[in-house]
Amino acid sequence: MPVITVSGPALSLEKKRELVKDLTEAASKIMDIPKEAFVVLVSENPQENVGVGGMLLADRKQDCSEEAPAEKPKRGGCRRKKTEA
Repeated sequence: MPVITVSGPALSLEKKRELVKDLTEAASKIMDIPKEAFVVLVSENPQENVGVGGMLLADRKQDCSEEAPAEKPKRGGCRRKKTEA
């Protein structure tokens, strides 16, 4: 019985349904195994429990708001507009 494990941010119930369905369908097609054989485990991790580059995502978010980035942060990091050289 294949097991697919996904760790990420908290999702709504509807998003979890979509994720489980799509992952199962893709893996079934690629591996040529019936969908009914797959188990999908979704593990939610709040930003205060995830660190990237030695810094908690919760702290990176605070740093972004303090620096007032020109663009919305993507995937927990700060994004700034490129300055013209």
